Formats: sequence, C-alpha cells, structure tokens
Amino acid sequence: ENIILYDAENKPIEFEQVAVIPLESTGLLYAILIPVTPMQGVEEGEGVLFAIDEEKGDLDIVRDDKIIDEVLLVYQKLVEEGENE
Repeated sequence: ENIILYDAENKPIEFEQVAVIPLESTGLLYAILIPVTPMQGVEEGEGVLFAIDEEKGDLDIVRDDKIIDEVLLVYQKLVEEGENE
C-alpha cells in the first residue's frame, strides 16, 4: 500500500515505498520512497530519502550527500544479496 505524506502547503503527495534501511553509523532508519504524485524538484521515477524519527513519528527529507550515498550502498548490497539467494 502506498504512503500519503503532506507537503509544506498541506497538499497530499503519494509515495511508493521502496525500502527501509537502518544505518549503524547514525542509529536511524531511512525510507527510500518514490513519488507517485508529481513532486517539485523530483524527476519521474526518482527516489527521495527520508530519515525516520521513530519517537516523534516524523519523516524528514535527507539532503546530506554522505548519508544518501551510505544508504544507497546498503540498499544496493541488500538487493545483490537477494538476487544471489
């Protein structure tokens, strides 16, 4: 089932969940989501990375390239492992 989030103008944006990735280096969970609804600044089929604040129940867009690269590396390893099983 897709996820509905609301932008700063309280407009709904529908996302498809690709993966939830834990990072040991930050101790946080990250969600890779692809907007189904067009989203400003995001190309069609492009994913958006969100940090999950489990205590508050918040999602925040990640803009730190180092964290984005680290999450994508973990995701890529998980996909490769799944293909080899």
